[in-house]
Amino acid sequence: MAGDRDAQWTVLVPLAQRGDRAAQAALYEQFVRTVHGIVLAHVGSQSADDVTQEVFCSVFASMSTLRDPAAFAGFLCTAARNAARDQLRRQRRAPVMVSADELAANTARPDESAERRELAERVLATIRTLPESYRETLVLRLVGGLSGEEIAARTGLTHGSVRVNLTRGMALLRPLLAEALLP
Repeated sequence: MAGDRDAQWTVLVPLAQRGDRAAQAALYEQFVRTVHGIVLAHVGSQSADDVTQEVFCSVFASMSTLRDPAAFAGFLCTAARNAARDQLRRQRRAPVMVSADELAANTARPDESAERRELAERVLATIRTLPESYRETLVLRLVGGLSGEEIAARTGLTHGSVRVNLTRGMALLRPLLAEALLP
């Protein structure tokens, strides 16, 4: 049950603050889909894994500043949003450079998987045009596979807010996807 898991992470936080690697690993397992979803809602999939990893490294290094273990989820989600925004700024400043090896590797893959990756990127790009509250909840639900209850528990939103964000976000997303995916 989601409530039991949520109570469990408030017990794990003080242990993780003291450097307990098992507690940190358990927190990582409980929150990795949430952090990855938040990051993915802001940046492309090519950098989402790296940014997700950076978030956890940064949060575990600065956990001693967290006074209330119950605030961990919000602390982590805020760190994920900030890291994603930082990554976006870096991407905008850095010139896009593709090595010959990367180009060859990307063109050597079968057409089917290349088409699927392209489709997934177009869908994510479309989702990223939505307001942040809708974007994050949609990615957490559609990509991360989290339930509305899990999204609420991990982001600090109420279950009702998550439900509204998902409903409104999908209503905005449907026509955008229909337009973006037309041949």
